[in-house]
Parts: sequence; C-alpha cells; structure tokens
Amino acid sequence: MHAELSLDRADGRSLRSGFLRSASQLPDKPCLVVKGESYSYSEVEESAGLWAEAIVGALGGPARRVGVFGYRSRVSYVGVLAALFSGATFVPLNPTFPRERTRDMILQAELDAIIVDQTALKQLQSVLDNLEHIPVLLAPEAAAASDLGWPVLSAADLSREAPLDALPPLLPNDIAYLLFTSGSTGRPKGVPVTHANANAFLDFAAAHYGITHEDRFSQTFDQTFDLSIFDLFLAWEKGATVYALQPLDLIAPARFIARNALTVWFSVPSIPALMRKKNTLKPDALPSLRISLFCGEPLPAETAQAWQAAAPQSIVENLYGPTELTIACLWYRWNADTSPEDCVNGIVPIGRPFPGLGAAVVDEELRPVADGAAGELSICGPQTTPGYWRDPVKTAERFVELPGQEFPTERFYRTGDRVRRLPSGDYVYLGRTDHQIKVMGFRVELGEIEACLLREPNTVEAVAVGWPVRDGSAEGIVAFVSGSGVDLEWTQAEARRRLPHYMVPNDVRIVEVMPLNANGKIDRKALLETLSG
Repeated sequence: MHAELSLDRADGRSLRSGFLRSASQLPDKPCLVVKGESYSYSEVEESAGLWAEAIVGALGGPARRVGVFGYRSRVSYVGVLAALFSGATFVPLNPTFPRERTRDMILQAELDAIIVDQTALKQLQSVLDNLEHIPVLLAPEAAAASDLGWPVLSAADLSREAPLDALPPLLPNDIAYLLFTSGSTGRPKGVPVTHANANAFLDFAAAHYGITHEDRFSQTFDQTFDLSIFDLFLAWEKGATVYALQPLDLIAPARFIARNALTVWFSVPSIPALMRKKNTLKPDALPSLRISLFCGEPLPAETAQAWQAAAPQSIVENLYGPTELTIACLWYRWNADTSPEDCVNGIVPIGRPFPGLGAAVVDEELRPVADGAAGELSICGPQTTPGYWRDPVKTAERFVELPGQEFPTERFYRTGDRVRRLPSGDYVYLGRTDHQIKVMGFRVELGEIEACLLREPNTVEAVAVGWPVRDGSAEGIVAFVSGSGVDLEWTQAEARRRLPHYMVPNDVRIVEVMPLNANGKIDRKALLETLSG
C-alpha cells in the first residue's frame, strides 16, 4: 500500500504522511507494542487500510469524522490511522468516561463512523440507544456482528476487504483530530486541530530531540488527552516504536521502562511524584532514557531533581501547552546546577515559546504588562488552532488580536494562565486567571462540575473547588451546595454518571448561606478556608 505516499504528498502534507513514509522505508520495523504484542509498520498499515476501506465502502465515499472508541488497545491506536486513511478527522472516545459524556461527544461531532475495541463494544448499546443517526460501526476484533440491533462490521467482514488503492485526499488546513475538553457550560468543549497545526509541533519536536528510528517511546496518556499525539505521531514520523503502558504499568513504570529499554519518556508529573512516594524513583534506575518530558500540570522542582538522578543520561524538560495550542508550545530544560534558582514556589518554569511562536503577557483589558510583571499568557503562531467546535462566541472570547503586541495581525490564544517573565526570557507559571484547574494532570472547568450539581432540583447554588492542592495541582474536588432539601445521595450519583472519575467530587457539603465577597460574588477563598481551617 505504498503508492499512497505520493498521493499524500500531492494533496499536501498531513498527519498520516510521516507514518506512510516510515511504513514504506521500514516495513518490518516494530511500530507498536501493546500488552507485549508487537506489530510492524507493514502490519499496522495493512490493518489501517482494511479498516479504512470498510468505512469508505460502507459510506460510499470518504468519511468526515470517525470516532475511535477504545482504551490502550491495538484497535484504539491503529484506529486513528484508519480514520486518517479514510480521509476523516479522528475523534477519540474513552470507555472509562461516563456514557452520557461519550454520547454527548458523538452527538456534537456528528460522527460518520465509529471504530470500537472489545472493551468499548460492551458499552455501545447504551451509548447509541435512541440516537437519531447511527454511525457506521466497525469492530475489527469481533469474530462476528454483535447483537446490538444495528449492523456492525466485524473481523469476518474485514476478511473480504482489500486495502484501499488510493487514500482520500487530506489538505494541511483540514481538521486532523477533534478533542473534547472540560467545558464551563456543562458540556464537553470541542477543539479542532488541523494537520498544519500538528505538523508544526512535530517538526519542532523531531529536530529539537533528534528523534530516530532507534527510539522507543512510552505511551502513558489516554487518547482523549492531546499529549498522546506526541507519542504516537512523533514516533511514527521517524520510524520509531511506541510502547503502550497499561494501568498496572503506570503504577510501577520503572520496571516497564527497564524491561523495554525505553529511550523517550513523556508523562504528567504526578506519575514520578507517585514513584517518589513509593520510593521506586531511585538514582540510576532509568539508564536507558535519553529524553524525559513532563507536561499537563505544574512540575515540582523536587520531582525534576529526583527524575534527573534516576535518569542521568537523559535530558529532562518541562513542557507547557493547552489543547488550543497543539500539544505543547513552551519548553524548559532542567539544569541541576542553575534551575533550582529559577523555580518559583517550588515549581519548575514553563520556559520559552517554540521557534515561530509569539508570546504576550497581558492584563484583564488585554494591555501589555510591564516586563517581569504578572499577567495572562497569550500565544500566537502556526500551532494556534482554529477555535472551538461550532462555538463562535467562545472562540471570539479566547482567540483575539492584540494590536499593541509584537505580532499585531496574529490571532492570539488567551490561555487563562497567570505567568511572569524571568530576566532569562523563561516564563514561570503562577496559577489560573479563572476557575479552570488541573486535577491529576487533567484540565477541569469547575463550572462543568457545578452545572452537574445544579441538576438536583432543590440545589440553588453550587461551587466546586480543587482540594487538596499540592505543587499547583489539585488531588481532588470538594463541592459546596445550598438549598432546602438537597438530596446529596442523588447529587453524587448523578455526578458519577455524568462526569469522568477525576471530576467527581470527593465530598459534597451543604451550606446554609454561601459566603460573598465585596463584589457580591460567592467567595471561593472563604470556602477554601473552611477546608484548611
């Protein structure tokens, strides 16, 4: 299936281009290792081509958007390529999420097809029940069509397919993937990322880290977390191998790293923090690593120091970047001698923008602050995504022009993060400007939790806060509600039904009267003080 490479180049470089090139040059090289099973580039290419052919055939033409409903499986990883091969945007769906949330993502994305693994297949009936439009369903590892009440393309159907002779075209400004993040209205918020956005990041990262086909990448992230794109597509860009960690591997990753001689590690900082607590992050324990990256939440200096001691041959970098700026957009390299002095509140700086990106620090009126003063970080450049999925109002709020800045005609994304610039040119993270927080590495809009709590008929007010907070990231959620006759048991059950586990409050407390600040708004600080008092 190597003829598609020339077609991909003719139509414009896309997120699938690097994989196709690697499959052509290194067909027998391991591409993906899942649960101890290794799959070569040619095997993955063939599977993705067969699945794409089945989807295109069932639709009678290229797909627009294809959901990939799976969890750390061969199907979930190969599925993103199959979606791209079918000419579509891929939309990751997570079977560990509440079914109502998955259903809402399917409705918002208007999926043409869903590729589903064996774990997620068990949920499909309840997720799709009563939907007006049922997408094409493809279960590549099911022996035969499952009894769902709708047609399902199974392994038996795929055995009769032939790979696509030519891939449907993709252009740089087409949407490569659509991710849903926490939304303040109570609904997941869609972020479309173009092929050009993604390749701008991959080009920098491939050169910056000197990636080769000999590298062995970790895959620690759920695919609904945009950092997973780094592991998969940067490795496939250069013919490297991806090793997917399962939940048990994440509890003791040092053994997994050593057993597979990984050279590139990427995770949220909470994983090495857990290793420190369990005393498994020992000096010289990770000699195979040459690149160690952390992102998704603040990186404590003590964690960076401990990881550097465990991986003495590795560079250690702290990356920063919201989904709207495509995976990561700032970087800071840890230096054991000088970095401790750069840290603020014990947190490693988030660094400086990638080449070609512009940064501005502004006040609430979007005016530039004095150099070294605190303000909201805004970023522009080729990694800035088009906006929010079918939400022009929210897009206009967060994607803005800043005429007084160095790039007056560029669209800046307002990150909502408070930072200040050090004399070195690196930025340090000071906290959020709004009520969006990080919980165990996941970005969470507290408003979405509050919207869920207000579904209880007797609840008048609801406030969610991150608690406890250590090293700039919350370990959980505590909620406060007011009202007469509030049914806490129903409230908590509804939260478990509608929200991902990391957003479900650990505790919901009834207060008679919400405290107010001088502006007449609910005083969140006062509520937090009741927890620490």
